[in-house]
Amino acid sequence: MASQLMEALQALAHEKKIDEFYLIERLEASLAKSYQNILDLEWDARVIIDRTTGKIYVYELVPVGEPDEETGEYAEFEERDVTPEGVSRIAAQNAKGVIAAMVREAGRQSIYEEFSDRVGDIVTATVLQATPDFTIVKIRDGVEAELPHYDQKRNPNERNERPMGEHYRHNQRIKVLIIDVRDPNSLEPRTRGEAARPAIVVSRTHPDLIRRLFELEVPEIYDGMVEIKSIAREPGARSKVAVASREPNLDPVGACVGPKGSRVRMVVEELRNERVDVIQWDEDPAKYVAQALSPARVNRVIIDEDKNYATVIVPDDQLSLAIGKEGQNARLAARLTGWHIDIKSASFNASAPVHEENLLLDEEEDVEEGEFCAYVAEDGTPCRNHARPGSRFCGVHADCE
Repeated sequence: MASQLMEALQALAHEKKIDEFYLIERLEASLAKSYQNILDLEWDARVIIDRTTGKIYVYELVPVGEPDEETGEYAEFEERDVTPEGVSRIAAQNAKGVIAAMVREAGRQSIYEEFSDRVGDIVTATVLQATPDFTIVKIRDGVEAELPHYDQKRNPNERNERPMGEHYRHNQRIKVLIIDVRDPNSLEPRTRGEAARPAIVVSRTHPDLIRRLFELEVPEIYDGMVEIKSIAREPGARSKVAVASREPNLDPVGACVGPKGSRVRMVVEELRNERVDVIQWDEDPAKYVAQALSPARVNRVIIDEDKNYATVIVPDDQLSLAIGKEGQNARLAARLTGWHIDIKSASFNASAPVHEENLLLDEEEDVEEGEFCAYVAEDGTPCRNHARPGSRFCGVHADCE
């Protein structure tokens, strides 16, 4: 039986491409834990498998002398032979579990080595299974990935990589971005349930997903003639993409939009009808900010480089369009350009100096014309009270009329 055990271990190690001696060492450690419980030993157990004959020996490590005064641990042990009958039968049962665990580890290590250099790549995946917290997708035969969409309130340390409103069907094909490959040998704290979850993590919310989709649909971007300078995205709702041309006679926006909008339409369809605005990047920050607020028309932009502020004056009928629903258009423009954007209507600007109001739409505050008091304190702080009907000032500062 002992020799048969060694032959079986050698055959399995060869079949699974596992180091034979490493397999035996793991099996010895597993058997030691098992026999310590089976034999109800007072002290730790040690198991030795003869590499030639396959015979198994079980020893109890009985401490000798006195323990260390500081650590309380023993330095020397005496091995007492406690080998039971039928030891090979229990060893065979343990061997199955040890080999299965090693095969899983080897598989995760192989996946890590193959995909760790592909973080940031876009792949087409097939939906296999959906749970309340994540969706399992197949990247290719034998390789699965996880698309997490945890509830951030219940699981604040987990990810949510699914755009709001998206749901997936079994066998549905979707394009995803590889954002992480878990290292099985990492010393960092393990993710909750990591052993039962795929090693690869993919995303549908990452801004680079739009970058990769445009690379697939626009040859000029793939060839480097058109460059994507910046992306601002609110997944599932709207995105803005700033592009620039490296060729003097090439229109970067036209190249991305395509004939009759065919290229950008393919990106929008893959993003489940998420709105995508393509705007032209410009070295002049005033022109760049004005174009980032598209489709709203802009009269002028005043740049304060010291404070990184851009004050934008728009026609009265363009104010709501420039701000967008719940400030979305202005918020995305601020993220795209990196400037704090303050939008004012032309009539409001005529009645109050541009520098006296500093409303940061990047902070999601929507102010309509004449809604707040026009009073500004000596330290530059504006009054946040509502103006009285028919007046530019609130009741507190009515004397300023």
